[in-house]
Amino acid sequence: MSTLVLGMGIVAVVLLVTALASGLVERAPLSFPIIFLGLGFLFGKGGLGLLDLDAHNPALEAVALVSLSLVLFLDAVNLQLDELRADWFVPVLTLGPGTLLVIVGVAGVAFLLIGTTPLQSLLLGAILASTDPAVLRDVIRDERIPRAVRRALSVEAGMNDIVVLPIVLILIALLNAEGGSLRDWALFLFRILVLSPLVGLTVGGIGAYLMGKTDAYFGIRREYQALYGIGLVLAAFAAGQMVDGDGFLASFFAGLAITLFNVSLCDCFMEYGEVTAEMLMMLAFVLFGVVLSSLLGTIPLLLPLLLAIIALFLIRPLSLGVVLLRAKMSPLARAYIGWFGPRGLNSLLLALLTVQAHVPGAEYLLAVTGVVVVVSVLAHGVSTTPLSAWYGRRVARAQQTFPEERASDFPDLFEPEATGVPRITPEQLVTQLASAHPPIVLDVRARAHYEADEGQIASSVRVPPDQVTKWATTQTEQKRPIVAYCHCPDDASSARVARQLITMGFTAAALKGGYGAWQRQFPVEPKKQLDG
Repeated sequence: MSTLVLGMGIVAVVLLVTALASGLVERAPLSFPIIFLGLGFLFGKGGLGLLDLDAHNPALEAVALVSLSLVLFLDAVNLQLDELRADWFVPVLTLGPGTLLVIVGVAGVAFLLIGTTPLQSLLLGAILASTDPAVLRDVIRDERIPRAVRRALSVEAGMNDIVVLPIVLILIALLNAEGGSLRDWALFLFRILVLSPLVGLTVGGIGAYLMGKTDAYFGIRREYQALYGIGLVLAAFAAGQMVDGDGFLASFFAGLAITLFNVSLCDCFMEYGEVTAEMLMMLAFVLFGVVLSSLLGTIPLLLPLLLAIIALFLIRPLSLGVVLLRAKMSPLARAYIGWFGPRGLNSLLLALLTVQAHVPGAEYLLAVTGVVVVVSVLAHGVSTTPLSAWYGRRVARAQQTFPEERASDFPDLFEPEATGVPRITPEQLVTQLASAHPPIVLDVRARAHYEADEGQIASSVRVPPDQVTKWATTQTEQKRPIVAYCHCPDDASSARVARQLITMGFTAAALKGGYGAWQRQFPVEPKKQLDG
């Protein structure tokens, strides 16, 4: 069978299995990375022997290059910069010290366990500090999990690689260095850290601007706009490489330019781009599975397995625990965020960069990375559905409001309790509701309290407290005042919500005594479906 026909068959398997297994993956303790990495092992030398690929295979290099560029571009486009601009400190705290603690921790264990040099150990630590958005995607979309927790993980998944990638590139250069003057190193750092981002910002900004103007004048069909977006990603990568910088960094900053300069690409590109990225990632998992099926047989597995267990079960949770020490969240939330830092395709792609750069011991580093990724894909993939369901049930049935439920975003977990927020009594609210300009009454009780209570204030709008910011962005009547109420007598949740709304430009207040105070004096109506 020809290589072309075999390649077409693999792509066909990826597309067909993705569609057929999607419903099962959403319900079962299973993930697409488990399925496709397993298929790669099955097709490889250790299985049926249908494919024989090594880490230098051009097909693997092409798929890895395009998929990583596209993933970085889409991660940047999807960043919610308005939120990050307002509360940049906490994401920087997580991505900076948090990532560095993981890198140093993994490097120290690798140096002691598997015999890598100090620089190789740091490189392995950086590679294994990258989190995999493919596994986190199901967690981030699960609305049973409080939004602040999901946002903590989504910010990490979206920006983690842009922190890790420059460190990997610099360590690769150090491992390959043969002398080199201070001027040479300064020029290298300038190309990586300054020139590549500038090139990406230029290509992304100008490219999106040209499409917007052309579409306004002539009208470009949606399918061509989608293809244009893919072309923009490849153009940014090529431009970054042509200036002797890094194409991956250029791809990320090209996507960032679209958000930063407030230009827009057709939503058709986002849909098409995400589907294309999904297909390429699953294909890459298959190809890496084929490579690892033979590569893992060349190294002793016991110590890399021990490294994987220490990295996933100790270093990651402890590092995030230190960073989140000041955060107001339940122990469950801390454990949940600490556990879900899966290693997957991005770690394999970064390890492949070391092979392509001919770093000393690169294939051994790829093999060790493969062991950690296999353990992570299995452990995190199997645990995603049951752990998310269990945590969601605990949130819904808790007798108290978890602090993370009161927060609309991750930085809110570091904010002190709301003080100085206007509060009104139930009697005052009755008077306001009878006026010519009644306020919007917002039911922000925690999920457990909402389920336990018998009713709600008449005509109130039900929005869970962690969804208030999202709800507020859809409101056009900012002049209409809002009164929020929660279950707790100290008004803690409703006061926090009122403060969030005030900072967004609304006139807001909290109801004194919450739902209980209202219920003791005035009638309530049956609960409605969620409006938020």
